[in-house]
Amino acid sequence: MVANQEIMDKDRLVTATEQDMSDELNLKTRKYLRGDGANLETLRDKKLKGQLAVREKLYSQSAKAAAKAEKWLMPTDEGYLEPEGLEKTWMVKQESIIREVDVISSRKPFDMILPELGPYNLQYASSGRYMLVGGRKGHLAMMDMMSMDLIKEFQVRETVRDVVFLHNEQFFAVAQKKYPYIYNRHGTEIHCLEEHGAPLKLQFLDKHFLLASVNKFAQLHYQDVSTGVIVANYRTGLGRTDVMRVNPYNAVIGLGHSGGKVTMWKPTSVKPLVTMLCHHGPVTAVAFHSGGQLMATAGMDRKIKLWDLRKFGVVNTYSGHAQTMDFSQKGLLAIGNGSRVQVWRDSGNQEYEKYMSHAMVKGYQIGKVSFRPYEDVLGIGHSMGISSILIPGSGEPNFDTWVANPYETTKQRREKEVYALLDKLQPETIMLEPSKIGTVRPPRRKERPTKKETEEEMENAVEAAKSITFKKKTKGRNKPSKRAAKKEEEVFKAKRPFLDQQMNNDRPLKKQRIAEAELPKALQRFSRKKAS
Repeated sequence: MVANQEIMDKDRLVTATEQDMSDELNLKTRKYLRGDGANLETLRDKKLKGQLAVREKLYSQSAKAAAKAEKWLMPTDEGYLEPEGLEKTWMVKQESIIREVDVISSRKPFDMILPELGPYNLQYASSGRYMLVGGRKGHLAMMDMMSMDLIKEFQVRETVRDVVFLHNEQFFAVAQKKYPYIYNRHGTEIHCLEEHGAPLKLQFLDKHFLLASVNKFAQLHYQDVSTGVIVANYRTGLGRTDVMRVNPYNAVIGLGHSGGKVTMWKPTSVKPLVTMLCHHGPVTAVAFHSGGQLMATAGMDRKIKLWDLRKFGVVNTYSGHAQTMDFSQKGLLAIGNGSRVQVWRDSGNQEYEKYMSHAMVKGYQIGKVSFRPYEDVLGIGHSMGISSILIPGSGEPNFDTWVANPYETTKQRREKEVYALLDKLQPETIMLEPSKIGTVRPPRRKERPTKKETEEEMENAVEAAKSITFKKKTKGRNKPSKRAAKKEEEVFKAKRPFLDQQMNNDRPLKKQRIAEAELPKALQRFSRKKAS
């Protein structure tokens, strides 16, 4: 009896476990379904009913397959700070977080004090393993963030305004005093890009192998680093700017200007794709969400605004000032101003609220904040060096080794570089809505023909009218004069539509009368009265 009871308990435990797994799978499946299924009971057509039933079955099978793939291939979930009772997440200090995390994570936050060569700028590689650091006074360094080893450190002995990795960690570009320079990981100078002038900001478009820069004369340059060709060179015409970010969704460059405008550029357009008046003062920071549909801007009018790029409208406006901003892979927004960093989190419907806060030593001036990919880490470049803090839930917990592999070998890196060059996108593929690539262009409205085309068509119609042969009629009705008159009539008929069209085009447009409803009340008494 005791053995039978144990077997029954085990069966119940297995059944409960299977039920929990089934519920979890159903919850994941619901995320991939295409809404509610069609109501097939109301259909009378048996053939259509059968076809739709097969479709619905295929949709459910694909959703279950996607849910199972997510369960086994993406086993790790992101973890956020969860408050208890009246506790607030932004009141939690870094010391408390470090005490609770594992040993490896506790080594990730640090403070590197370099008071003589700052302020510092930094950037992480796409895999999150390497960090590039540039001091304003010429100090450059590359670090391996997994082993915390210094790969290379050197001094260029002139002003450094910005640093950016190229397609991998083997090469990086530096915006120096006069020109941008390209170095390899050993600190050897590879190229000097004199055509760019004195750069203020740099951005790299990894899918297109394009290095973009904006110089102090407000010139925007695009250069293909795989061929060395200058793809585009445009004047923005809106004055000097040092606010520049790339939208990761569509590779469109966003520039913030001193007049409060934000412009979006692509290399195949002389004029900006979009010009938005975002602030009533100079724009100080711009950041794009990884989804590409959300943009954050900050200005000297002490406003931080979130914009929906699908309709180019303001979603929310917050009071505050920001010198630098950055979105994480999971949608957290870091804002740096003075000696304080704030991290905001989306509470739903793009309503951002304070999630975490960190105060630097009084007097430190933050110049750059950047989230580390695939890690819950925020890098901070400030006037006295570099710092790193933990931000739970900021990084993507599951990385794809075909996209970014922090553990890749030399052979894998070389193969990835070759495949990236083979899959390189052309500058023409950069557009606001990249999903339109490969679709059929909608038919355009017929354009008005030119004067030359109209004359050619009329001449062809006249020649066709002249070549008409008339039947021979009885004596007295087949005179040469009558045949000539008939030909002249046919020629006039052929010319008539073209002459009418020309008269309509040349006729000036009549001014449309303003409807009485549109007139103000004070002027309605002067309007013409309708005849009764």
